[in-house]
Amino acid sequence: MPHTSRRNVLRQFGALPAAGIAAALPTFARAAEFSLKYGNNLPLTHPLNVRAQEAADRIAKESKGRVEIKIFPNNQLGGDTDMLAQVRSGGLDFFTPSALVIATLVPVAAINAVGFAFGDYNQVWTAMDGKVGAHVRAAIGKMRLYAFEKMWDNGFRQMTSSRGPIATAKDMDGLKIRVPVSPLSVSMFKGLGASPAGLQFSEVYSALQTKIVDAQENPLPIIQVAKLFEVQKNCSLSNHIWDGFWFIANGRMWDSLPADLKTIVAGAINDAGMKQREDIKKLNETVQADLSSKGLQFNKTSPDSFRAKLREAGFYGEWKGRFGDEAWGLLESAVGKLA
Repeated sequence: MPHTSRRNVLRQFGALPAAGIAAALPTFARAAEFSLKYGNNLPLTHPLNVRAQEAADRIAKESKGRVEIKIFPNNQLGGDTDMLAQVRSGGLDFFTPSALVIATLVPVAAINAVGFAFGDYNQVWTAMDGKVGAHVRAAIGKMRLYAFEKMWDNGFRQMTSSRGPIATAKDMDGLKIRVPVSPLSVSMFKGLGASPAGLQFSEVYSALQTKIVDAQENPLPIIQVAKLFEVQKNCSLSNHIWDGFWFIANGRMWDSLPADLKTIVAGAINDAGMKQREDIKKLNETVQADLSSKGLQFNKTSPDSFRAKLREAGFYGEWKGRFGDEAWGLLESAVGKLA
């Protein structure tokens, strides 16, 4: 601070009683010991950002201002691939990639996105809070990243299309569909007879608007907050993939935090993740009606036809080989036989 400013401030303090000086000093002098950046690809209104802000506020309070987390939502720091590179390099401290995104770096992380693997949320959380999640977290840790224990919910994915309703696997023939930049997603949709295109989420709206692709697939809350209903006519309730967000941290940054601060940060983030799961559950109960009122037409699908097509295409056998017997065995112990 310049000398004149310091003199003015000290003169002002001289007019204060002792208690007033004590109250004024922290706002003047205190700075966070750890100022950390968290980026994601979702709008501020999404439950992920609402709960992340609550976690950041709790962390600031419980750490007595030692830890400050600044949130950069809605692709402000780049697309998913950019932010994944930044959190690895240390340019970003926290990131919440979907499993399909982090699988470009840690292939086994995509195991929760095996097509039609999960029948319901009980199976999802049995697997991801249990042995499947622990297996994936260990693999993420080998990439100089730290993954928090509780995965955040991204929901079951549904398909939207401007070409018409998708009811059975036959309706997938030749469909130009945007998928995440994920080998598993590309493999699955090719197995179903579609023509998948791997694009960043930040490119989805314009790709649909300009007809570069006819279709896309995402959870209903994402379809809602990203306003994809403006450029799509039909939504097929396929529940073909469950996907979630891993809340990850740069490994060097995480190792540098004192043990007491790690406890505070992890506790707040994991608790916020559990609340966000409930938010998504409640949101899914209302979002379909909202999307219907905005002109999106819904239809149910025949899951058995899709599973049969994938088995016929050798999809399950191929990915059992790619993930390995151990990871595949952990998945099947939670959901039943797939391959």
